[in-house]
Amino acid sequence: MSHQNRTFSSKFKSELVNLYKSDKSTSNKQNLIEYIKFLYPQLQIESYTPNDIGQNNDVFIINDSLVFRFPKYKKGIEQLIKETEILKYIRDFISVQIPNPIYSSLENLEIGKVFTGYELIKGVPFWKEHITGIESKELLKSLSTQLVQFLIELHTIPKDRISDSLKLAYKHPFEEMSKLYQEIEGNLFPFIRKEAQMEITQSFKAFLESDSVRNLDVTLIHGDFGAANIIWLPESREISGVIDFGNARLGDPAYDFAGILSSYGEDFFNMCIQLYPNGEAIAERVRFYKSTFALQEALHGFLHNDKQAFDEGIKEYK
Repeated sequence: MSHQNRTFSSKFKSELVNLYKSDKSTSNKQNLIEYIKFLYPQLQIESYTPNDIGQNNDVFIINDSLVFRFPKYKKGIEQLIKETEILKYIRDFISVQIPNPIYSSLENLEIGKVFTGYELIKGVPFWKEHITGIESKELLKSLSTQLVQFLIELHTIPKDRISDSLKLAYKHPFEEMSKLYQEIEGNLFPFIRKEAQMEITQSFKAFLESDSVRNLDVTLIHGDFGAANIIWLPESREISGVIDFGNARLGDPAYDFAGILSSYGEDFFNMCIQLYPNGEAIAERVRFYKSTFALQEALHGFLHNDKQAFDEGIKEYK
């Protein structure tokens, strides 16, 4: 084991212990359920099932009909509050079903005390294997149209109205990616082979020096528009909803298409981008954003002591 890996392992174990000591409720799922019961005694909880897909939240399916989300990290508390405001605001602009928080605890800003709950959107995550199992070009076109229609509706919500109503913190994609590169270089480069370091640096440099980046027009974006957050009904072969708006913000609309590219591959992405107004103009940025996703996962793992996320994200760069 290298010196860097020994240091990371020691740091990882130490901080995990400190995290456990500082807030044991995050490690005890039963305590989270009991807290829901305490705040909503009228809600009869007959069954609950943890859902381990979420990276940033403890998620429970309650009574097979409700979804409750508890942020795992301090940063996630702020995100959940902002997400709740966004969901309330955009509901009238979006035709597909999105979460509608009917239960919430947003006052006591402690890990394990903050949550929202909403009715379960029927369906299952729209994984890549669902796409690969479809032979009908008409059905693929229908599904791509449904996804792009959602993005068009989201991206065309008037920006001035969003700014006035939601007061979203804003960083231009140039600043956002500049900061991301600095964090990758400072935190991850010790674990990345030299050749890959050079490729990462060149990729970010080309993106940041592009005129299209400096001059792009930002919109409201979903921010994590991948397979796990797209819900569909296999029986009727249609998209039934979109979930997890925790990363929604003003940003580059190309970022949402990077989620499609990462989740479903080139062929389906090409079908989608052709349906989006002036889609070909953003395709190069889409591919750049997609190239950063594994590094972002590794960085998340490093910063939040999530060894599984770190290992998964860094494995192609070691």
